[in-house]
Amino acid sequence: MAVELTNQTGESATDTIEMPASTPWPIVLAFGIALLFAGLVTSETVSLLGAVVSVVGAVGWFRDVLPHEAHETVRVTRQVPAIMTTRHEVARIEIAPELRRAWLPVEIYPISAGIKGGLAGSVAMAVIAMLYGLLSQKSIWYPINLLAAGFFPAVASDTTAEIAAFHLRAFLIAVPIHLITSLLVGLLYGAMLPMLPRRPILLGGFIAPVVWSGLIYSILGIVNPVLNRRIDWLWFVASQVGFGIVAGLVVSRQGRIRTRQQMPLAFRAGLEVSGMLDEHRGEDERR
Repeated sequence: MAVELTNQTGESATDTIEMPASTPWPIVLAFGIALLFAGLVTSETVSLLGAVVSVVGAVGWFRDVLPHEAHETVRVTRQVPAIMTTRHEVARIEIAPELRRAWLPVEIYPISAGIKGGLAGSVAMAVIAMLYGLLSQKSIWYPINLLAAGFFPAVASDTTAEIAAFHLRAFLIAVPIHLITSLLVGLLYGAMLPMLPRRPILLGGFIAPVVWSGLIYSILGIVNPVLNRRIDWLWFVASQVGFGIVAGLVVSRQGRIRTRQQMPLAFRAGLEVSGMLDEHRGEDERR
């Protein structure tokens, strides 16, 4: 294979081709700009050096492309190498006989597992919170009233003894908040724990509680200022860890179910169509 080209001098070049010449100036210009901005947080000398390097890099780069772009001659091989392969089909990862693709996770926990874990964790967290109320204020109602304090601005001016007393409205608000939040976190556990099937307690009992405790710490002053002023973070983290351990144990002990992602949408929606599965499998085998 011969390539007949004409270079810039007008001479005929056989078996060669002209390509844009390599140049170091773009990286020199980038380094100079980096020094220029680095001097804003260090010293003026660094910025001055960056400006000089940037100008040198820009001038060098412009000289390579203006008025004519620099080229270099590259020799072209006469024979194109043949592309050979010893594989006659695409390799597949076999997870199960009926699966032709890797759908991960293969098994997940049902929704009922997350509900059970959330309810069990809510009980554990409530016990630890009431234990804190008994030891610190001699009242199990103290943490309950603090949880509902965001809905009662007047509580901010109440004394500690008033917050430790029983209030029906606070109780009726705190219980649904506690249950709904616990159920949502339990459902989240059901989706997360299959990612770490060998150590569910590590994720559910320690990693997740520490992460959301840090998140709550950053926004609690806006969501519930009264609770933010009076909260004991050591007991708060302990209650979150207690929730995580109990919920993680309950969820991880539930039976898993196989994912149905490889099934057609009509089948997952519960529509009964005769021959649908057989046709789907036939299409997969033909593929």
